[in-house]
Amino acid sequence: MTFKPLVRLRAKFANDETYGVLRRLFLADGRTHWKGYATAFAFMGLMAFSTAGMAWLMRDAVNSIFVHPTVAAVWGVALGIMALSAIKGISAYGQNVTMARVGNRIVADNQKKVFDHLLGQEISFYAARHTAEISMRLQQGANSARDALNLVITSMGRDLLSLISLVAVAVIQDPNLALVALIMMPLAVGGTRKLIKKAKNIFRKEFASGIKLSSTSMEVIQGMRTIKAYTLEDTMRERVHTYVDDVERAANKLVRTQAKSSPLMETLGGFAIGGVILYAGYNVMFVGKSPGEFFSVLTALLLAYEPAKRLARFHLELASHVIGANMLFEMLDMRAPETEDAHLPALAAGPGRVAFDAVTFGYRDSEQVLRGLDFVAEPGQTTALVGPSGGGKTTIINLIERFYTPTGGAVGIDGQDITKCNRGSVRAVTALVSQDVYLFSGSIRENIGFGRAGATEEEIVAAAKDAFAHDFIMGFEHGYDTHVGEHGAQLSGGQRQRIAIARAFLKNAPILLLDEATAALDSESEAEVQKALQILQRTRTTIVIAHRLQTVVRADRICVVEHGRIVESGRHEELMARRGRYYNFYQIQFAHEGESEGERCADGHGEALLSA
Repeated sequence: MTFKPLVRLRAKFANDETYGVLRRLFLADGRTHWKGYATAFAFMGLMAFSTAGMAWLMRDAVNSIFVHPTVAAVWGVALGIMALSAIKGISAYGQNVTMARVGNRIVADNQKKVFDHLLGQEISFYAARHTAEISMRLQQGANSARDALNLVITSMGRDLLSLISLVAVAVIQDPNLALVALIMMPLAVGGTRKLIKKAKNIFRKEFASGIKLSSTSMEVIQGMRTIKAYTLEDTMRERVHTYVDDVERAANKLVRTQAKSSPLMETLGGFAIGGVILYAGYNVMFVGKSPGEFFSVLTALLLAYEPAKRLARFHLELASHVIGANMLFEMLDMRAPETEDAHLPALAAGPGRVAFDAVTFGYRDSEQVLRGLDFVAEPGQTTALVGPSGGGKTTIINLIERFYTPTGGAVGIDGQDITKCNRGSVRAVTALVSQDVYLFSGSIRENIGFGRAGATEEEIVAAAKDAFAHDFIMGFEHGYDTHVGEHGAQLSGGQRQRIAIARAFLKNAPILLLDEATAALDSESEAEVQKALQILQRTRTTIVIAHRLQTVVRADRICVVEHGRIVESGRHEELMARRGRYYNFYQIQFAHEGESEGERCADGHGEALLSA
């Protein structure tokens, strides 16, 4: 027959968030670093023993001075207390250093785990979350995991052992004092349990407000040009101040909640010490016991006050660490689709034929972007994708790069379904140059070198020359060691674009994807970038997204993408002769120029580079 109270207790622990988080922490980080924690625990044991020993020696100190004055006894007690103090000091140093080293390793390990897990997420994961939230979970979650473990270990090793040792001293001196410990401690611990749930709720609100504050601050810094241009200083000031006030209010509530345990401990501690004084004083004055026992018991109780107070607040302080650690685990428990296909075979590199077969896809379940799209890009040719915004052009490139997975149909490269190959091998055969160039903080050399790991200096310089970037790079004081700034802010748009093209040259992939690569450039910068792209396109399968149609008139094939389908395809002359959707787009786009197609071709626009 099952004992029902035991079953209920087991169910309560199984559903308790604190228990679940601590169990996971000890099974993972605790088990990994058990030697370090065991060492720290041993140091804590020495500290508890030293503290209890000093309380014990107070009896002999008082008696050897006031009851039975003896020089040798005084020297013995003094040296004993000095030795115990030295042991306690050395142990405290050892415990602090050991716990710090283990804690720092736990933070580092968890941050590495989370970062590796983040690298395994699809693009949709980042589209649904703000950078500030991810950053806070990475930093605060890892710190909370360390703090939760450290709090449990120090509470058991330092506080609990010290309390047991000191209570033992008091009980040995006078067993009746055990009653004080048995009455006061449960009252103190029980009095804080009601505050734990409230503290958890407050911490969650503080974390949410912190994310809003961090995200808004980040957006303000990154969007300062827009803020200045639209005089949004007052709007952003009000928004940030509101979030700062929210964080402040939550922090004050948390402090008040945690501080509520102090009056309880102060009161109970005062009652305990007062009771001991009354009881011990009566024994000294009327029963005839030595004053040494009184001072020993009083010292033990006074020394026990701090660890007892910390133990009473243990659950309250643990609550915030558990919430933070749980946020770390929530991140780690999310699926990482990009790592799940690591076991799949690698794509066999070929000439670079790209084919879409009845592909369907939507970023949201209720909204289809591609609707049974069929599309082929032949090796060594340039295929241009044109059409209205929102038709699905960029989505085609996203699926080729395996940033997203089709909901139906198949995307193939050289006859292989790319969803059945690991993502790394698929991306190894593609090079992407987009309108929004991302440069990493660091030097120009590093940013070009990201095109291929282990590239030599000569290869980096050769790629820069092919991208018509070498001359302007050498014009900088530090040449290739010039730092590009955050997001490449130290460079112009054309310079950033040519560095991105140099990166693509260095990668030397058979498939080149150009997503509006020159749309944001001025005419002079565009001309320089186009020369570089013309060289890059010559021997590759090139897929171009373009809004400016004059840049694709010489493409081998032009596909008009509309409502998630290819509605028209062919060469420029063929499409113009059909007078269909491409013809309409072309006429609308150049109506303001007031010139015919023949005039445009004659003045050289038809010879523009097939890029975007």
